[in-house]
Amino acid sequence: MPTLHVSPLSRLHVTVAETRASHVLSLMGTGAKIERPAAIAADRHLFIGVSDIVEPLEGHILAQASHMEQVLTFVRGWDRERPIVIHCWAGISRSTAGAYIAACALAPERDEAEIANTLRAASPMATPNARFVALADDLLGRNGRMVDAISAIGRGADAMEGTPFMLQLSRN
Repeated sequence: MPTLHVSPLSRLHVTVAETRASHVLSLMGTGAKIERPAAIAADRHLFIGVSDIVEPLEGHILAQASHMEQVLTFVRGWDRERPIVIHCWAGISRSTAGAYIAACALAPERDEAEIANTLRAASPMATPNARFVALADDLLGRNGRMVDAISAIGRGADAMEGTPFMLQLSRN
């Protein structure tokens, strides 16, 4: 069964090794230096340089539809034979949004609220970046349902760093 794994940067290499992932999606600030795990081929690693903000802020990169199009193209190209790891700096906002977006894109038959509730159960501290979700909602034609579902689960528990977790694409 294909699985999405979310991790903070500090646990990226361990998470890739433990899950035997074949793909990695990095959602980090543009200046971040990411050492690609040795087990991940270069063409199976996508780095998107974007800040964890929801409104323009000088010196930062605000997510645009083109960034979410890159996410969607990458996850749709994942063969699903082995897991994918999605990470950001803390494993709380950008990466959880990326996992939610991937789940909505790759399992279009699933209800947005069901996926959001599954995300919350898997990670009490998950606080998906609202801008990422809104942009993807529009691109996926979900008519605000993704935004509403993430809003309904609310902000996650306060944490400096998230704990790695798994999100399945299909219902258990």
